[in-house]
Amino acid sequence: MSTEIADVATTARSIRNPVLTGFHPDPSILRVGDDYYLATSTFEWYPGVRVHHSRDLVHWRALGGVITDRRLLDLRGCGDSNGVWAPDLTYHDGLFHLVYSDVASFASGYWDPQNYLVTAPDIGGPWSDPVKLHAHGFDAALFHDTDGSSWLLSMSADWRPGRDRFGGIEIQRYDRDRRRLVGEARIIFHGTAAGLTEGPHLYRRDGWYWLVTAEGGTSWEHQVTVARSRNLFGPYLADPAGPLLTSAGRPELRLQKAGHGCLVRTQHGDWYLAHLAARPYAPLGHCVLGRETALQRVDWPTGQWPRIPGGVPADTIGAPDLPAHPWPDEPATDHFDAHRLSACWSTLRRPPGPDWLDLTSRPSHLRLHGGQSPVGRQTPSLVARRVGAERCALETAVEFTPVDHRHLAGITAYYNMTNWHHLYLTRADDGRVVLELLSCDRGRRTAYPELTVDVGDTARVGLRARFDGPVVRFAYDLGDGWRELPVELDATILSDEHAALVVDGEPAAWGFTGAFLGLWVQDLGGDGVYADFDHATYRED
Repeated sequence: MSTEIADVATTARSIRNPVLTGFHPDPSILRVGDDYYLATSTFEWYPGVRVHHSRDLVHWRALGGVITDRRLLDLRGCGDSNGVWAPDLTYHDGLFHLVYSDVASFASGYWDPQNYLVTAPDIGGPWSDPVKLHAHGFDAALFHDTDGSSWLLSMSADWRPGRDRFGGIEIQRYDRDRRRLVGEARIIFHGTAAGLTEGPHLYRRDGWYWLVTAEGGTSWEHQVTVARSRNLFGPYLADPAGPLLTSAGRPELRLQKAGHGCLVRTQHGDWYLAHLAARPYAPLGHCVLGRETALQRVDWPTGQWPRIPGGVPADTIGAPDLPAHPWPDEPATDHFDAHRLSACWSTLRRPPGPDWLDLTSRPSHLRLHGGQSPVGRQTPSLVARRVGAERCALETAVEFTPVDHRHLAGITAYYNMTNWHHLYLTRADDGRVVLELLSCDRGRRTAYPELTVDVGDTARVGLRARFDGPVVRFAYDLGDGWRELPVELDATILSDEHAALVVDGEPAAWGFTGAFLGLWVQDLGGDGVYADFDHATYRED
Protein backbone atom coordinates (compact mmCIF):
# COMPACT_ATOMS: atom_id res chain seq x y z
CA MET A 1 0.00 0.00 0.00
CA SER A 2 1.41 3.40 -0.97
CA THR A 3 1.99 6.04 1.69
CA GLU A 4 -0.67 8.28 0.13
CA ILE A 5 -3.31 5.52 0.15
CA ALA A 6 -2.36 4.54 3.70
CA ASP A 7 -2.77 8.15 4.85
CA VAL A 8 -6.24 8.30 3.33
CA ALA A 9 -7.26 5.00 4.92
CA THR A 10 -5.97 6.10 8.32
CA THR A 11 -7.75 9.43 8.07
CA ALA A 12 -10.99 7.66 7.20
CA ARG A 13 -10.94 5.87 10.55
CA SER A 14 -11.25 9.11 12.47
CA ILE A 15 -13.40 12.23 12.26
CA ARG A 16 -11.79 15.49 13.25
CA ASN A 17 -14.12 18.15 14.57
CA PRO A 18 -15.47 20.46 13.46
CA VAL A 19 -16.24 18.75 10.15
CA LEU A 20 -17.62 22.01 8.73
CA THR A 21 -15.46 24.91 9.85
CA GLY A 22 -16.63 28.49 10.10
CA PHE A 23 -20.23 29.67 9.97
CA HIS A 24 -22.22 26.40 9.64
CA PRO A 25 -24.77 26.23 12.48
CA ASP A 26 -27.92 24.21 13.18
CA PRO A 27 -27.00 21.09 11.19
CA SER A 28 -29.62 18.74 9.80
CA ILE A 29 -28.01 15.46 8.73
CA LEU A 30 -29.53 12.94 6.34
CA ARG A 31 -28.47 9.65 4.76
CA VAL A 32 -29.94 8.52 1.44
CA GLY A 33 -28.39 5.22 0.41
CA ASP A 34 -24.63 5.65 0.62
CA ASP A 35 -24.77 9.45 0.56
CA TYR A 36 -24.80 11.77 3.58
CA TYR A 37 -25.99 15.36 3.45
CA LEU A 38 -25.63 18.20 5.94
CA ALA A 39 -27.85 21.28 5.67
CA THR A 40 -27.03 24.36 7.77
CA SER A 41 -28.47 27.79 8.52
CA THR A 42 -27.56 30.78 6.37
CA PHE A 43 -29.58 33.70 7.83
CA GLU A 44 -29.27 36.82 5.61
CA TRP A 45 -26.93 35.21 3.04
CA TYR A 46 -27.57 33.63 -0.37
CA PRO A 47 -27.62 30.85 -1.31
CA GLY A 48 -29.90 29.93 1.53
CA VAL A 49 -29.57 26.56 3.30
CA ARG A 50 -25.98 25.54 2.58
CA VAL A 51 -25.58 21.81 1.80
CA HIS A 52 -22.52 19.56 2.12
CA HIS A 53 -22.11 15.98 0.90
CA SER A 54 -20.09 13.02 2.20
CA ARG A 55 -19.82 9.27 1.67
CA ASP A 56 -17.75 8.43 4.75
CA LEU A 57 -18.67 11.15 7.34
CA VAL A 58 -15.00 12.20 7.27
CA HIS A 59 -14.61 14.08 4.01
CA TRP A 60 -17.18 16.69 3.03
CA ARG A 61 -17.64 18.80 -0.09
CA ALA A 62 -19.77 21.90 -0.48
CA LEU A 63 -22.64 21.55 -2.95
CA GLY A 64 -23.73 25.15 -2.63
CA GLY A 65 -27.17 26.10 -1.40
CA VAL A 66 -30.82 25.30 -2.06
CA ILE A 67 -32.34 28.80 -1.96
CA THR A 68 -30.68 30.32 -4.98
CA ASP A 69 -33.30 32.83 -6.08
CA ARG A 70 -36.11 35.01 -4.79
CA ARG A 71 -38.74 32.52 -5.97
CA LEU A 72 -37.78 30.40 -2.98
CA LEU A 73 -37.16 33.27 -0.54
CA ASP A 74 -36.72 37.02 -0.87
CA LEU A 75 -34.17 38.34 1.60
CA ARG A 76 -34.44 42.00 0.62
CA GLY A 77 -34.78 44.02 3.80
CA CYS A 78 -33.64 41.11 5.97
CA GLY A 79 -32.03 42.21 9.22
CA ASP A 80 -28.75 40.96 10.61
CA SER A 81 -29.08 37.34 11.82
CA ASN A 82 -32.67 37.19 10.55
CA GLY A 83 -33.66 35.16 7.52
CA VAL A 84 -33.06 31.41 7.21
CA TRP A 85 -32.96 29.65 10.58
CA ALA A 86 -32.44 25.94 11.25
CA PRO A 87 -33.33 24.09 8.05
CA ASP A 88 -34.51 20.47 8.18
CA LEU A 89 -33.71 17.97 5.43
CA THR A 90 -35.57 14.65 5.10
CA TYR A 91 -36.20 12.09 2.34
CA HIS A 92 -39.46 10.26 1.71
CA ASP A 93 -41.20 8.63 -1.25
CA GLY A 94 -38.34 9.48 -3.61
CA LEU A 95 -38.28 13.17 -2.71
CA PHE A 96 -36.01 15.38 -0.66
CA HIS A 97 -38.10 17.54 1.68
CA LEU A 98 -36.57 20.77 2.98
CA VAL A 99 -38.27 22.83 5.67
CA TYR A 100 -36.85 26.23 6.55
CA SER A 101 -37.86 29.16 8.71
CA ASP A 102 -37.69 32.79 7.58
CA VAL A 103 -37.44 34.68 10.86
CA ALA A 104 -38.21 38.36 10.32
CA SER A 105 -37.70 39.80 13.81
CA PHE A 106 -36.69 39.07 17.38
CA ALA A 107 -37.63 42.23 19.25
CA SER A 108 -40.03 42.69 22.17
CA GLY A 109 -40.85 39.00 22.29
CA TYR A 110 -41.83 38.69 18.63
CA TRP A 111 -40.20 36.57 15.93
CA ASP A 112 -42.55 36.48 12.89
CA PRO A 113 -41.19 33.04 11.92
CA GLN A 114 -42.76 32.03 8.62
CA ASN A 115 -42.03 28.39 7.71
CA TYR A 116 -41.78 26.94 4.20
CA LEU A 117 -41.41 23.54 2.56
CA VAL A 118 -39.82 22.71 -0.80
CA THR A 119 -39.22 19.31 -2.41
CA ALA A 120 -36.96 17.92 -5.13
CA PRO A 121 -36.19 14.51 -6.64
CA ASP A 122 -32.47 15.26 -6.43
CA ILE A 123 -30.43 17.20 -3.88
CA GLY A 124 -29.29 19.46 -6.70
CA GLY A 125 -32.87 20.33 -7.60
CA PRO A 126 -34.90 21.56 -9.28
CA TRP A 127 -36.80 22.51 -6.13
CA SER A 128 -40.55 23.01 -6.10
CA ASP A 129 -42.26 26.29 -5.41
CA PRO A 130 -42.38 26.77 -1.64
CA VAL A 131 -45.38 25.60 0.36
CA LYS A 132 -46.28 28.18 2.98
CA LEU A 133 -46.65 26.46 6.34
CA HIS A 134 -47.53 27.99 9.70
CA ALA A 135 -45.68 30.77 11.53
CA HIS A 136 -46.23 29.37 15.04
CA GLY A 137 -42.53 29.11 15.76
CA PHE A 138 -39.13 28.55 14.20
CA ASP A 139 -36.90 25.44 13.87
CA ALA A 140 -39.60 23.55 12.00
CA ALA A 141 -38.86 19.94 10.98
CA LEU A 142 -40.67 17.07 9.28
CA PHE A 143 -41.11 13.57 10.72
CA HIS A 144 -42.23 10.74 8.45
CA ASP A 145 -43.82 7.98 10.52
CA THR A 146 -43.78 4.29 9.65
CA ASP A 147 -47.50 4.37 8.85
CA GLY A 148 -46.85 6.76 5.96
CA SER A 149 -48.01 9.92 7.72
CA SER A 150 -45.89 13.08 7.92
CA TRP A 151 -45.80 15.55 10.78
CA LEU A 152 -44.43 19.06 11.19
CA LEU A 153 -42.72 19.90 14.47
CA SER A 154 -41.50 23.29 15.67
CA MET A 155 -40.94 25.28 18.80
CA SER A 156 -44.12 27.14 19.78
CA ALA A 157 -43.50 30.86 20.27
CA ASP A 158 -45.52 32.81 22.84
CA TRP A 159 -45.40 36.59 22.45
CA ARG A 160 -47.47 37.42 25.56
CA PRO A 161 -45.69 39.40 28.28
CA GLY A 162 -44.96 37.32 31.33
CA ARG A 163 -45.19 34.02 29.45
CA ASP A 164 -42.41 31.66 28.44
CA ARG A 165 -41.50 32.71 24.91
CA PHE A 166 -40.46 29.14 24.24
CA GLY A 167 -43.85 27.59 24.81
CA GLY A 168 -42.87 24.00 24.04
CA ILE A 169 -42.63 21.71 21.03
CA GLU A 170 -45.74 21.43 18.92
CA ILE A 171 -46.77 18.94 16.24
CA GLN A 172 -49.26 19.07 13.37
CA ARG A 173 -49.97 16.66 10.55
CA TYR A 174 -48.77 17.51 7.06
CA ASP A 175 -50.73 16.06 4.14
CA ARG A 176 -48.15 15.41 1.42
CA ASP A 177 -50.73 14.85 -1.30
CA ARG A 178 -52.61 18.07 -0.57
CA ARG A 179 -49.37 19.91 0.32
CA ARG A 180 -50.87 21.52 3.39
CA LEU A 181 -51.12 21.21 7.15
CA VAL A 182 -54.25 19.51 8.42
CA GLY A 183 -55.82 18.95 11.81
CA GLU A 184 -54.96 20.72 15.02
CA ALA A 185 -51.55 21.65 16.34
CA ARG A 186 -50.80 20.39 19.83
CA ILE A 187 -47.96 20.79 22.31
CA ILE A 188 -46.21 17.48 23.00
CA PHE A 189 -43.21 18.58 25.13
CA HIS A 190 -42.59 21.55 27.42
CA GLY A 191 -38.90 20.88 27.83
CA THR A 192 -36.73 20.50 30.91
CA ALA A 193 -35.51 22.96 33.51
CA ALA A 194 -32.80 24.02 31.05
CA GLY A 195 -35.50 25.97 29.18
CA LEU A 196 -35.41 27.64 25.74
CA THR A 197 -36.63 24.41 24.14
CA GLU A 198 -36.27 24.44 20.34
CA GLY A 199 -34.74 22.54 17.41
CA PRO A 200 -36.96 19.41 17.48
CA HIS A 201 -36.23 16.22 15.56
CA LEU A 202 -38.32 13.07 15.98
CA TYR A 203 -37.29 9.43 15.41
CA ARG A 204 -39.04 6.07 15.80
CA ARG A 205 -37.03 3.13 17.15
CA ASP A 206 -37.66 0.05 19.29
CA GLY A 207 -41.33 0.89 19.79
CA TRP A 208 -40.55 4.38 21.08
CA TYR A 209 -40.82 7.87 19.67
CA TRP A 210 -37.58 9.69 20.45
CA LEU A 211 -37.67 13.50 20.56
CA VAL A 212 -34.35 15.31 20.27
CA THR A 213 -34.39 19.02 21.13
CA ALA A 214 -31.99 21.90 21.69
CA GLU A 215 -32.17 23.63 25.06
CA GLY A 216 -30.39 26.22 27.17
CA GLY A 217 -29.98 28.82 24.41
CA THR A 218 -27.42 28.72 21.65
CA SER A 219 -24.48 29.97 23.70
CA TRP A 220 -22.45 28.53 26.60
CA GLU A 221 -25.39 26.69 28.24
CA HIS A 222 -26.49 24.99 25.03
CA GLN A 223 -27.35 21.28 25.14
CA VAL A 224 -28.99 18.38 23.32
CA THR A 225 -31.94 16.87 25.22
CA VAL A 226 -33.56 13.50 24.47
CA ALA A 227 -37.09 12.53 25.53
CA ARG A 228 -39.20 9.51 24.61
CA SER A 229 -42.77 8.32 24.51
CA ARG A 230 -44.73 5.25 23.40
CA ASN A 231 -47.26 7.59 21.82
CA LEU A 232 -46.65 10.17 19.10
CA PHE A 233 -48.44 12.85 21.12
CA GLY A 234 -46.73 12.03 24.39
CA PRO A 235 -46.29 12.33 27.23
CA TYR A 236 -42.54 12.53 26.61
CA LEU A 237 -40.16 11.70 29.44
CA ALA A 238 -36.75 13.38 29.29
CA ASP A 239 -33.71 11.21 29.86
CA PRO A 240 -33.27 11.13 33.67
CA ALA A 241 -29.48 11.06 33.17
CA GLY A 242 -29.57 14.58 31.74
CA PRO A 243 -28.54 15.96 28.35
CA LEU A 244 -27.14 13.74 25.64
CA LEU A 245 -24.51 16.38 24.90
CA THR A 246 -23.36 19.69 26.36
CA SER A 247 -20.18 21.62 27.03
CA ALA A 248 -21.82 23.78 29.73
CA GLY A 249 -19.63 24.16 32.79
CA ARG A 250 -16.57 22.83 30.97
CA PRO A 251 -14.70 25.94 29.77
CA GLU A 252 -11.55 23.89 29.19
CA LEU A 253 -13.13 22.02 26.29
CA ARG A 254 -12.03 23.07 22.81
CA LEU A 255 -15.58 22.75 21.47
CA GLN A 256 -18.06 24.99 23.26
CA LYS A 257 -21.78 25.78 22.79
CA ALA A 258 -22.45 22.13 21.90
CA GLY A 259 -26.12 21.69 21.08
CA HIS A 260 -28.83 21.63 18.41
CA GLY A 261 -28.33 18.01 17.39
CA CYS A 262 -29.65 15.76 14.65
CA LEU A 263 -29.17 11.97 14.50
CA VAL A 264 -28.25 9.76 11.55
CA ARG A 265 -27.86 5.98 11.25
CA THR A 266 -25.19 4.51 8.98
CA GLN A 267 -25.63 1.64 6.57
CA HIS A 268 -24.19 -0.69 9.25
CA GLY A 269 -26.44 0.49 12.07
CA ASP A 270 -24.06 2.90 13.82
CA TRP A 271 -25.47 6.19 15.10
CA TYR A 272 -23.93 9.65 14.88
CA LEU A 273 -25.06 13.06 16.09
CA ALA A 274 -24.45 16.20 14.05
CA HIS A 275 -24.47 19.29 16.27
CA LEU A 276 -23.30 22.86 16.37
CA ALA A 277 -20.26 23.93 18.34
CA ALA A 278 -17.94 26.93 18.57
CA ARG A 279 -14.25 27.45 19.21
CA PRO A 280 -13.62 30.55 21.35
CA TYR A 281 -10.21 32.19 21.08
CA ALA A 282 -9.97 32.16 24.88
CA PRO A 283 -12.03 30.32 27.53
CA LEU A 284 -15.62 31.54 27.08
CA GLY A 285 -14.25 34.27 24.84
CA HIS A 286 -15.10 35.51 21.37
CA CYS A 287 -16.03 32.94 18.70
CA VAL A 288 -14.94 34.73 15.53
CA LEU A 289 -15.49 31.60 13.42
CA GLY A 290 -19.12 31.48 14.49
CA ARG A 291 -21.02 28.29 15.21
CA GLU A 292 -19.65 25.31 13.34
CA THR A 293 -20.77 21.72 12.69
CA ALA A 294 -19.30 18.74 14.53
CA LEU A 295 -20.10 15.02 14.74
CA GLN A 296 -20.21 12.68 17.74
CA ARG A 297 -20.54 8.91 17.86
CA VAL A 298 -23.64 7.72 19.73
CA ASP A 299 -24.00 4.42 21.57
CA TRP A 300 -27.64 3.37 21.37
CA PRO A 301 -28.35 -0.20 22.54
CA THR A 302 -31.79 -1.57 21.75
CA GLY A 303 -34.45 -0.18 24.06
CA GLN A 304 -32.01 2.00 26.00
CA TRP A 305 -31.24 5.71 26.00
CA PRO A 306 -28.67 6.99 23.49
CA ARG A 307 -25.33 7.96 25.02
CA ILE A 308 -22.29 9.98 23.97
CA PRO A 309 -19.10 9.17 25.93
CA GLY A 310 -18.92 11.62 28.82
CA GLY A 311 -21.82 13.60 27.40
CA VAL A 312 -19.34 16.15 26.03
CA PRO A 313 -18.09 16.98 22.52
CA ALA A 314 -14.88 15.22 21.48
CA ASP A 315 -12.33 16.74 19.14
CA THR A 316 -11.69 13.42 17.38
CA ILE A 317 -14.00 10.41 17.15
CA GLY A 318 -14.05 7.06 15.41
CA ALA A 319 -15.39 7.05 11.89
CA PRO A 320 -17.86 4.45 10.61
CA ASP A 321 -16.57 1.39 8.81
CA LEU A 322 -17.06 2.84 5.36
CA PRO A 323 -14.67 3.13 2.41
CA ALA A 324 -12.65 6.33 2.55
CA HIS A 325 -14.04 8.83 0.05
CA PRO A 326 -11.98 12.03 -0.13
CA TRP A 327 -13.00 14.74 -2.55
CA PRO A 328 -10.66 16.86 -4.66
CA ASP A 329 -9.34 19.83 -2.73
CA GLU A 330 -10.97 23.15 -3.42
CA PRO A 331 -8.56 25.26 -5.48
CA ALA A 332 -6.91 27.97 -3.41
CA THR A 333 -7.46 30.49 -6.20
CA ASP A 334 -10.73 31.24 -7.91
CA HIS A 335 -9.88 32.65 -11.34
CA PHE A 336 -13.55 33.41 -12.03
CA ASP A 337 -13.48 31.33 -15.20
CA ALA A 338 -16.89 29.72 -14.64
CA HIS A 339 -20.23 31.22 -15.60
CA ARG A 340 -21.43 31.18 -12.01
CA LEU A 341 -19.89 31.61 -8.59
CA SER A 342 -18.28 28.56 -7.01
CA ALA A 343 -19.85 26.95 -3.95
CA CYS A 344 -17.43 28.68 -1.56
CA TRP A 345 -19.02 32.12 -2.14
CA SER A 346 -22.09 33.73 -0.62
CA THR A 347 -23.83 37.00 -1.43
CA LEU A 348 -25.53 39.33 0.99
CA ARG A 349 -29.33 39.77 0.87
CA ARG A 350 -29.62 39.34 -2.89
CA PRO A 351 -28.78 36.37 -5.11
CA PRO A 352 -26.21 36.67 -7.88
CA GLY A 353 -27.77 38.23 -10.94
CA PRO A 354 -26.73 40.02 -14.13
CA ASP A 355 -28.02 43.30 -12.73
CA TRP A 356 -25.04 43.49 -10.39
CA LEU A 357 -22.74 40.46 -10.73
CA ASP A 358 -21.09 39.60 -14.07
CA LEU A 359 -18.73 36.73 -14.85
CA THR A 360 -18.97 36.91 -18.64
CA SER A 361 -18.35 40.47 -19.87
CA ARG A 362 -14.67 40.25 -19.04
CA PRO A 363 -13.29 36.70 -19.12
CA SER A 364 -11.56 35.48 -15.94
CA HIS A 365 -12.83 38.44 -13.95
CA LEU A 366 -15.61 39.02 -11.48
CA ARG A 367 -17.32 42.30 -12.29
CA LEU A 368 -19.30 43.74 -9.39
CA HIS A 369 -21.56 46.72 -9.97
CA GLY A 370 -21.67 48.92 -6.90
CA GLY A 371 -24.51 48.58 -4.42
CA GLN A 372 -25.82 50.20 -1.29
CA SER A 373 -23.94 51.40 1.76
CA PRO A 374 -23.06 49.07 4.66
CA VAL A 375 -26.46 49.73 6.24
CA GLY A 376 -28.45 49.14 3.06
CA ARG A 377 -30.69 46.10 3.32
CA GLN A 378 -31.93 45.81 -0.24
CA THR A 379 -29.08 45.86 -2.78
CA PRO A 380 -25.62 45.48 -1.23
CA SER A 381 -22.84 44.27 -3.54
CA LEU A 382 -20.82 41.97 -1.32
CA VAL A 383 -19.44 38.58 -2.37
CA ALA A 384 -17.81 36.80 0.55
CA ARG A 385 -16.68 33.45 1.92
CA ARG A 386 -16.66 32.07 5.43
CA VAL A 387 -13.58 32.41 7.62
CA GLY A 388 -12.66 28.82 8.46
CA ALA A 389 -9.55 29.16 10.60
CA GLU A 390 -8.04 31.49 13.18
CA ARG A 391 -5.28 32.29 10.72
CA CYS A 392 -6.28 32.73 7.11
CA ALA A 393 -6.19 35.31 4.34
CA LEU A 394 -7.99 36.43 1.20
CA GLU A 395 -6.01 38.06 -1.57
CA THR A 396 -7.26 39.68 -4.77
CA ALA A 397 -6.40 42.14 -7.52
CA VAL A 398 -8.88 44.82 -8.50
CA GLU A 399 -9.29 47.39 -11.25
CA PHE A 400 -11.59 50.26 -10.38
CA THR A 401 -12.12 53.82 -11.59
CA PRO A 402 -13.99 55.78 -8.92
CA VAL A 403 -15.36 59.16 -9.90
CA ASP A 404 -15.82 60.61 -6.43
CA HIS A 405 -15.99 59.73 -2.73
CA ARG A 406 -19.30 57.90 -3.20
CA HIS A 407 -17.55 55.08 -5.04
CA LEU A 408 -15.71 52.40 -3.05
CA ALA A 409 -14.32 48.99 -4.04
CA GLY A 410 -12.09 46.71 -2.06
CA ILE A 411 -11.70 43.87 0.40
CA THR A 412 -13.41 43.39 3.73
CA ALA A 413 -13.36 41.40 6.95
CA TYR A 414 -17.08 41.37 7.66
CA TYR A 415 -19.58 40.20 10.25
CA ASN A 416 -22.75 42.25 9.76
CA MET A 417 -23.98 45.76 8.93
CA THR A 418 -22.49 47.28 12.07
CA ASN A 419 -19.27 45.25 12.54
CA TRP A 420 -16.65 45.20 9.79
CA HIS A 421 -13.26 46.39 8.50
CA HIS A 422 -12.88 47.60 4.91
CA LEU A 423 -9.85 48.51 2.78
CA TYR A 424 -11.04 50.19 -0.40
CA LEU A 425 -10.18 52.31 -3.41
CA THR A 426 -11.96 55.64 -3.77
CA ARG A 427 -11.34 59.14 -5.10
CA ALA A 428 -10.22 61.94 -2.82
CA ASP A 429 -11.53 65.50 -3.06
CA ASP A 430 -8.31 66.58 -4.81
CA GLY A 431 -8.86 64.02 -7.58
CA ARG A 432 -6.36 61.37 -6.50
CA VAL A 433 -7.33 57.71 -6.47
CA VAL A 434 -6.46 56.50 -2.98
CA LEU A 435 -6.66 53.50 -0.70
CA GLU A 436 -8.49 54.16 2.55
CA LEU A 437 -9.25 52.04 5.60
CA LEU A 438 -12.48 52.20 7.58
CA SER A 439 -13.71 50.15 10.54
CA CYS A 440 -17.14 49.87 12.10
CA ASP A 441 -17.71 48.63 15.66
CA ARG A 442 -21.38 48.34 16.66
CA GLY A 443 -22.18 51.12 14.21
CA ARG A 444 -19.38 53.45 15.32
CA ARG A 445 -17.08 54.14 12.38
CA THR A 446 -13.35 54.78 12.69
CA ALA A 447 -11.33 56.21 9.81
CA TYR A 448 -7.55 56.03 9.52
CA PRO A 449 -6.62 59.08 7.40
CA GLU A 450 -2.96 58.75 8.35
CA LEU A 451 -2.87 55.40 6.52
CA THR A 452 -4.24 56.74 3.22
CA VAL A 453 -2.22 55.51 0.23
CA ASP A 454 -1.98 57.39 -3.08
CA VAL A 455 -2.15 54.72 -5.79
CA GLY A 456 -1.09 57.14 -8.50
CA ASP A 457 -1.72 55.83 -11.99
CA THR A 458 -1.66 52.16 -10.92
CA ALA A 459 -4.46 50.48 -12.82
CA ARG A 460 -4.37 47.15 -10.97
CA VAL A 461 -4.10 47.06 -7.19
CA GLY A 462 -3.48 43.99 -5.07
CA LEU A 463 -5.43 43.80 -1.81
CA ARG A 464 -5.13 41.35 1.07
CA ALA A 465 -7.00 40.85 4.34
CA ARG A 466 -5.55 38.48 6.91
CA PHE A 467 -6.98 37.05 10.12
CA ASP A 468 -4.21 36.37 12.63
CA GLY A 469 -6.03 35.15 15.71
CA PRO A 470 -7.56 38.16 17.45
CA VAL A 471 -6.31 40.71 14.92
CA VAL A 472 -6.98 41.61 11.29
CA ARG A 473 -4.25 43.00 9.06
CA PHE A 474 -4.56 44.56 5.61
CA ALA A 475 -1.95 44.85 2.87
CA TYR A 476 -1.72 46.24 -0.66
CA ASP A 477 0.44 45.83 -3.75
CA LEU A 478 0.89 48.61 -6.30
CA GLY A 479 3.07 46.43 -8.52
CA ASP A 480 6.26 46.65 -6.47
CA GLY A 481 5.52 44.07 -3.79
CA TRP A 482 3.22 43.70 -0.81
CA ARG A 483 3.15 46.37 1.87
CA GLU A 484 1.24 45.87 5.11
CA LEU A 485 -0.67 48.74 6.64
CA PRO A 486 0.88 49.51 10.05
CA VAL A 487 -2.23 48.84 12.12
CA GLU A 488 -3.69 45.81 13.91
CA LEU A 489 -7.47 45.79 13.89
CA ASP A 490 -9.70 43.97 16.35
CA ALA A 491 -10.92 40.67 14.86
CA THR A 492 -13.07 39.88 17.89
CA ILE A 493 -15.66 42.50 16.91
CA LEU A 494 -16.48 40.09 14.08
CA SER A 495 -18.02 37.55 16.45
CA ASP A 496 -21.40 36.40 17.70
CA GLU A 497 -20.61 37.55 21.22
CA HIS A 498 -19.71 41.08 20.16
CA ALA A 499 -22.64 41.45 17.78
CA ALA A 500 -25.25 40.43 20.34
CA LEU A 501 -26.71 43.34 22.27
CA VAL A 502 -29.37 43.25 24.97
CA VAL A 503 -31.00 46.50 26.13
CA ASP A 504 -33.30 46.52 29.17
CA GLY A 505 -33.62 42.76 28.96
CA GLU A 506 -34.66 42.75 25.30
CA PRO A 507 -32.45 41.78 22.33
CA ALA A 508 -31.52 44.83 20.30
CA ALA A 509 -29.24 42.71 18.13
CA TRP A 510 -28.29 39.06 17.85
CA GLY A 511 -25.18 37.41 16.49
CA PHE A 512 -25.83 34.05 14.88
CA THR A 513 -23.45 33.96 11.91
CA GLY A 514 -19.65 34.27 11.76
CA ALA A 515 -16.80 36.19 10.17
CA PHE A 516 -16.43 36.52 6.38
CA LEU A 517 -13.72 37.64 3.99
CA GLY A 518 -15.14 39.35 0.94
CA LEU A 519 -15.09 41.62 -2.07
CA TRP A 520 -17.22 44.71 -1.57
CA VAL A 521 -18.27 47.47 -3.98
CA GLN A 522 -20.38 50.48 -3.02
CA ASP A 523 -21.99 53.01 -5.35
CA LEU A 524 -23.55 55.45 -2.92
CA GLY A 525 -24.56 57.84 -5.67
CA GLY A 526 -26.22 55.28 -7.92
CA ASP A 527 -23.89 56.27 -10.76
CA GLY A 528 -23.39 52.81 -12.27
CA VAL A 529 -19.75 52.24 -11.32
CA TYR A 530 -18.27 48.76 -11.19
CA ALA A 531 -15.05 47.03 -10.21
CA ASP A 532 -13.27 44.08 -11.87
CA PHE A 533 -11.63 41.49 -9.62
CA ASP A 534 -9.08 39.36 -11.46
CA HIS A 535 -8.88 36.50 -8.94
CA ALA A 536 -9.43 35.66 -5.28
CA THR A 537 -7.05 33.42 -3.33
CA TYR A 538 -8.00 32.03 0.08
CA ARG A 539 -5.48 30.24 2.28
CA GLU A 540 -5.48 28.92 5.82
CA ASP A 541 -2.24 28.79 7.80
